[in-house]
Amino acid sequence: MITRPLGTTGPQVSALGLGCMGMSALYGGADRGEAVATIHAALEAGVTLLDTGDFYGMGHNEMLIGEALRSAPAARREQALVSVKFGALRDPQGAWSGYDGRPAAVHNFAAYSLQRLGADHIDVYRIARVDPDVPIEETVGAIAELVEKGYVRHIGLSEAGAQTVRRAAATAPISDLQIEYSLISRGIEDEILPTTRELGIGITAYGVLSRGLISGHFTRDRQLAANDFRAFSPRFQGENLQHNLNLVEALRKTAEQKGVSVAQIAIAWVLSRGEDIVPLVGARTRERLSEALGALDVTLDAADLAAIEDAVPAGAAAGERYPSAQMAHLDSER
Repeated sequence: MITRPLGTTGPQVSALGLGCMGMSALYGGADRGEAVATIHAALEAGVTLLDTGDFYGMGHNEMLIGEALRSAPAARREQALVSVKFGALRDPQGAWSGYDGRPAAVHNFAAYSLQRLGADHIDVYRIARVDPDVPIEETVGAIAELVEKGYVRHIGLSEAGAQTVRRAAATAPISDLQIEYSLISRGIEDEILPTTRELGIGITAYGVLSRGLISGHFTRDRQLAANDFRAFSPRFQGENLQHNLNLVEALRKTAEQKGVSVAQIAIAWVLSRGEDIVPLVGARTRERLSEALGALDVTLDAADLAAIEDAVPAGAAAGERYPSAQMAHLDSER
């Protein structure tokens, strides 16, 4: 497995990480047995970075990862690094009700995560969205206290804008910023990515296949469950969906010329953007994981990159990446 540093202060991790959210929530139903088997397969392939959030299935995802790690061979279990997001508030029906970045809440969230994971520490800990009512210095400072006590190894950020990243980095060492980055979500290139590179902060890129939209497997007639996030996502609606699938078909031609799948060329593109970027792939099955891992063997030359750019130019996607209510919570979009 190829490895990359998670910033200048973070650990060395596999060049691809496994995003586990879809194994518990937001993409419709999931098979628990297959999810555990997929985590095991990822570990066996050398994937070391597992990403989760304490609000994914209201704790379900952390318990799932804990189960998978306990049942994995000791050598594989010991190499695993778990990244946890916290702070999202939900009600019993699963509705979202804001974010909490107060120091007392940070310590509370961590205590519950450690219990659910069955772990004595969290490798990377980050608030899922910046709490607008709490200075980032206070939130990061609270995580730094957990680092001092041995409960957390590294501090991360998520969906933070450039100025917030600077303020956080002035408070404590930041390993990485987790943020959406893909062929059709390239907003970080203008200001955020130059800032993280200046400060020696890595990027863990989620949504590299834009929630399956640019995987090459999504079709216009696909029926989405009521509890599937994509049923409400602007990029999956009406004319937006057709426009975006047309981009995928243009990308498919380039992928076929290269002899790889659409998903593999899309992941390889993110990998090509810099050694400081670690894509997170949201594979829920061993089949999809195997396809994603194949991207590590794809080398893109200048001609390939030009063809990809022609197929999917920057800013070509139709629709925002989240519904408007959720976009309002993104510090990275302000």
